[in-house]
Amino acid sequence: MKQELLHTPEGVRDIYNDECERKLYLEKKLFSVLESYGYHPIETPSFEFFDIFGKEVGTIRSKDLYKFFDREGNTLVLRPDITPSIARSVAKYYMDDDMPIRFCYKGNTFINHHSLRGRLKETTQLGAELMGDATVDADAELLAMIVDCLQATGLQEFQISVGHAGIFQGLIHAAGFDEEEEETLRGFLANKNYFGVEDFISSKKLPEHLTKCFSILSGMYPSVEAFDEFMEAAEEFPEISDSLKHLKKLQSLLLLYGIDHYISFEPGMISDYQYYTGILLAGYTFGSGEPIVKGGRYDKLLLHFGKNAPAIGFAFVVDQLLSAIARQKIELPIEHLTQLIVYTKAHQEEALITAKKARASGGKVELMRFDCAKTVEDYENYAKANHIARITFMDGE
Repeated sequence: MKQELLHTPEGVRDIYNDECERKLYLEKKLFSVLESYGYHPIETPSFEFFDIFGKEVGTIRSKDLYKFFDREGNTLVLRPDITPSIARSVAKYYMDDDMPIRFCYKGNTFINHHSLRGRLKETTQLGAELMGDATVDADAELLAMIVDCLQATGLQEFQISVGHAGIFQGLIHAAGFDEEEEETLRGFLANKNYFGVEDFISSKKLPEHLTKCFSILSGMYPSVEAFDEFMEAAEEFPEISDSLKHLKKLQSLLLLYGIDHYISFEPGMISDYQYYTGILLAGYTFGSGEPIVKGGRYDKLLLHFGKNAPAIGFAFVVDQLLSAIARQKIELPIEHLTQLIVYTKAHQEEALITAKKARASGGKVELMRFDCAKTVEDYENYAKANHIARITFMDGE
């Protein structure tokens, strides 16, 4: 066999045995929390028409998409992001509904990252979307779900950064920056280069009160009380002011949920996804340089599919979360209850009947016919390596 056939393409990998068990356990645990909040499961296709993720939607850049053609010549893409797919689905099946719609999901996403960035090109996302609710209550509910989910995994030390898309956009509009200037500023913020932000703004000779508003982008704040010094300067710019006031309302609800100590505020937060219109969020913990959860409010995305409805959502990056849990040496309580029955030809019927009864009552049984070339120790080592709880030999001895 050719050795190259044993390898996976760059950016994808096999997940098996213990790691796969942990991943499945983790996904089940997260789903149980989402369902406890009344979210219903949904599945969307792994590939869709190109326009679902086109530039107008504001998702991944076209060059980072995996594109191919169907028999009719339509351009299709492997989904890089599940949110637009769910937005399309909701617009299709719930066009006339005016009540909130709650969905939770799990699926793999595909982004053709540059090879030098060292990221996986296929990752699993598990998340929730709340559509049809524009209130700050919805924002708070999703943050509470995230905290509950992370606690359910065993994590205790984590932090969720919350920003608001209206702050950055409001500043851009107030300053009258063109597209090139906006991209320059985005680049600084994406790299947390706050000195670059300061130098860039100082070179523009903006009014003093607007310059003060821009300085909010360079901070991380434990509570919204720290915004007070910016509120007066922002009053002249409704988009900025309204965004800061929204975060203040949000914090009051986080106090009611009792999760405020897990939340910090990052006014300079931006996203590669251009469809976000309200709060932005990203969660971090030790052992992962990338966010383990991310999301935000996207009140105009469904309009692209013909339904005018607000929405907010988030997605756990399951692979990142699993890696962080492992690096923090958190043991997921996976039960290994499988029984191994090793039988000889003479005891085949007995073994099959025993296994069938055990499985019918919820047990897990692995059957293996005895091989004379192997020793009892070989089977015991096999059972140990595969976390088999009990081994039974049916050999008449």
